[in-house]
Amino acid sequence: MTPDQYCQDKASRSGSSFYYAFRLLPPDRRRAITAFYAFCREVDNIVDEVSDPGVAATKLSWWRGEIDRLFVGHAEHPVTLALAPHLTPLQLPRSAFVTVIDGMEQDLERFQYRDFEQLAQYCYRVAGVVGEVSARIFGMSHAEDPATLAYARTLGEALQLTNIIRDVGEDARRGRIYLPLDDLARFGVTTAALLDARADGRFTELMQFQYERAIATYERAWAMLPPADRRAQRPGLAMAAIYRALLDELRRDGFRVLDHRIALTPIRKLWIAWKTYTFA
Repeated sequence: MTPDQYCQDKASRSGSSFYYAFRLLPPDRRRAITAFYAFCREVDNIVDEVSDPGVAATKLSWWRGEIDRLFVGHAEHPVTLALAPHLTPLQLPRSAFVTVIDGMEQDLERFQYRDFEQLAQYCYRVAGVVGEVSARIFGMSHAEDPATLAYARTLGEALQLTNIIRDVGEDARRGRIYLPLDDLARFGVTTAALLDARADGRFTELMQFQYERAIATYERAWAMLPPADRRAQRPGLAMAAIYRALLDELRRDGFRVLDHRIALTPIRKLWIAWKTYTFA
């Protein structure tokens, strides 16, 4: 199995919406984003699947070393071998890969967030910087365009807020509460209620508030995207369309996220991605 095949298999088996959004890219950029997505999956799976925090930290430390090796031409892992040809042509910064690992380490150290400002810092590490790298891979009319990078960063954070809403129950069962504690207090929802999957009107109001925050973040991101880069950034716009549809499904279902998981079907994701590529 070649490094590219390894990454392709990793992406296709995940069933993620990302896979549907970037499968319509030109081959070289599709290989680059697939390799980057595979890297994100590798480090994220460590946190989600390794039960011993010490072992997880050791594995993340190995990935820090592997990123160092990647940027001096000595990559060892199939994912980094697949990434290597794209670093210079696409100007992918080492700091972005390190920041993603920082975000994964944060999941080993912090299980609650005091307020949205604190949560936003986490969202940047695990999603905002992913958006920035993705924008570089998709293509920008001007290198280092601050407006396009700001759009991508904000869009990444909006996607993460959607994940947080969808995964409230699952995350709580893992001992992680990503909803800001001051939001919980404002709506009279306790962490114990999340852990016990006890939903009532107050919880629904809390989730409606989270929904509106996510929608506002999407709208802020869309307003930042320069028209010159809209066509190149269609994969990100497709992701936004897929996740916006998911948000609406979560709301339509009454935010039953404590004991119920809502997901769009593969064919619907593909349809939304195709429609975005066609009409964006």
